[in-house]
Amino acid sequence: MTDLARFSINQMTVRQLSLPELADACGRLGVTQVGLWREPVQEYGVEAAAKLVREAGLTVTTLCRGGFLTATDPAERSRALDDNRRAIEEAATLGTDTLVLVCGGLPPGGKDLRAARERIADALADLAPRAEDHGVRLAIEPLHPMYAADRCVVSTLAQALDLAERFPAHQVGVTVDTYHIWWDDRAPAQIARAGAGGRIHTFQLADWITPLPEGVLNGRGQIGDGAIDMREWTGHVEAAGYTGPIEVELFNERLWARDGREVLAETAERFVEHVQKKS
Repeated sequence: MTDLARFSINQMTVRQLSLPELADACGRLGVTQVGLWREPVQEYGVEAAAKLVREAGLTVTTLCRGGFLTATDPAERSRALDDNRRAIEEAATLGTDTLVLVCGGLPPGGKDLRAARERIADALADLAPRAEDHGVRLAIEPLHPMYAADRCVVSTLAQALDLAERFPAHQVGVTVDTYHIWWDDRAPAQIARAGAGGRIHTFQLADWITPLPEGVLNGRGQIGDGAIDMREWTGHVEAAGYTGPIEVELFNERLWARDGREVLAETAERFVEHVQKKS
């Protein structure tokens, strides 16, 4: 297979594989980078997971996810901050420098998007210095507007950067995810803005397929199956100065129903076909 040096497989893409199975499958295919998720890592044990990936020669590109910082209830807000502090510690233990943040939707009964975003900024003021102390960067991920009510009030790269730029770039940046931003004709300029400020902390790929499956959360298509020009968006990010890992993160019931090793091999092949520059 062609060079996979920049390819990273997000654990959610092949969630049917246990962490040891994922590490073994990566080794067999020559995949050297993975993005991990907190829940399966916690189930396996954070220290044990760190030892496993280290001994397998895998670099952890990101940890997903922190965030959900928009609560108005003081007790709920305190719990969220505590959970994010733990996430920072987990990222450091796993050896990744990037914690992805899905910032949270509107609180129950809430309708004020601006106020919710300000609560995110307030939380970042607490979390960003702590992350720096652990050698971890926070990467705000804007989600497609269809998720604004319940998952993330940050819907565009511009909104994400408006929050991130209140803090040093080595503390807070952004996640550029094709699935969430491909529709936005202002996104290329915002990618350039993020790159100029050193704030592209991770780049993730997933395709937009139609019709959307029931339960749109798990509707991310395999790269090459949908409407997004992956090579074009990779070009935007690279023109902005990003040279780091490119992580494929797919939520898809049909992929999860298949053999995980087969899906991993297919994803690596699609990466070569649809992402790498044509010779």
